[in-house]
Amino acid sequence: MLLIGVILGGGAGYGVSLVYTPEILEGVLPDNYKSRLDGLIQQYQNLTDRYEAAISEIEALQRSHDQLAGEYQDLTESHSSLSEDFAVLTEDHEALWEAYNETLESYASLLMQYQVITGSAPLTPQTTEDGTIRRDFAWIYAGETYALTLYVPEQLYQYYADKTRIPTEDYSVYVTHPHDDEYLSTIIDKFDEIALEEGYGEEQEVNLVIAFVQSLPYTPDEVSTSFDEYPRYPVETLVDGGGDCEDTSILASALLDSMGYGVVLVSLPNHVGVGVAADAYGVYWLHEGTKYFYIETTGEGWELGELPGQYQGEQALVYPIIPVPVCTHDWSASILRQKLTLVADIRNVGTAEARGVKLYAAFDAGGGAVWNPVESAFFNLDPGEETTVILELVVPRDVHTRLLVRVLDPWGNVMDESHSEWFDTD
Repeated sequence: MLLIGVILGGGAGYGVSLVYTPEILEGVLPDNYKSRLDGLIQQYQNLTDRYEAAISEIEALQRSHDQLAGEYQDLTESHSSLSEDFAVLTEDHEALWEAYNETLESYASLLMQYQVITGSAPLTPQTTEDGTIRRDFAWIYAGETYALTLYVPEQLYQYYADKTRIPTEDYSVYVTHPHDDEYLSTIIDKFDEIALEEGYGEEQEVNLVIAFVQSLPYTPDEVSTSFDEYPRYPVETLVDGGGDCEDTSILASALLDSMGYGVVLVSLPNHVGVGVAADAYGVYWLHEGTKYFYIETTGEGWELGELPGQYQGEQALVYPIIPVPVCTHDWSASILRQKLTLVADIRNVGTAEARGVKLYAAFDAGGGAVWNPVESAFFNLDPGEETTVILELVVPRDVHTRLLVRVLDPWGNVMDESHSEWFDTD
């Protein structure tokens, strides 16, 4: 009789087995049972070996796990430490960046003050070799003579002298150009100093500024520049020592606007003056509910509210002193197989963003009619920005025409326009 007793026990974590080796009773079982038993014993031994190998592998994995857990804990602690360091460095970086920006602002302010001082302090004159231009001014107001010596940075003057003249009747674009604001403030400081010393009120201070501008010689454009219409920026008028009516009106407007007065440009027939919102009497233009008293900037002796006789009763256009967009354009075109390709460069030479601008082109049919008009999509241009627009037009057959090109604002008003010569199509 074959007796086999197997007892398997398991503890916590790993299994523990107790095996009792079977005993074979000779002569009891057939021979084939013995061979089968030997096979089972061998299988058992194989399973035991595999079990022990698995136990060893588990123990190795447990050791590896413990080691990785320790390393993970170390990395977690290092990460926490680094996170704290990073937070501190981030705060330091933000503080340094803020200090850097403040330093830049202070530097820019100090640099501007330096430029202002070197441009206006008569006790430290600089020669033209040092990059400045000296101009001496003297004017009379209320029986008193005042003097002012300016040292204009040559680079600033040349910047404005090199700028292309803007094709517009709204000269406020020359007034609102920002690059000379800080420099003009040095002149304004002089006016404020005089007004404070003399106890001048608003009307008297405005007349003081008028007297200064009127003291500049009247110089027609064709004499000083060889151009019939050549409006100047304020710095140009100061350095050039005068100008015509639009030049002195631009200068007076820039000064008074910077002093905080409400100002408009008054465009009369063949003449330009200034309107100031002040507590005064005399001739004024009403614009959006505000009275703007007239200032004559050419000739001497005219005061706030006085209009020369030749302009009495004349109609005038009033332009507020606000930044405005001014768009100009150049173009070229070619025709191939009844298709005209137009390439236009549009520039905003004004002082405000041009929004909702579009390019329009068509063939002139005469009498205000056109053939085959096309328009671009709307686009925006910042001050000084330029863009290129391409349009394709179908050329009308067998007509006498010309190409019309216009830059339009969002309401369809013409901002700039040009046209080709007349030609005959095939």
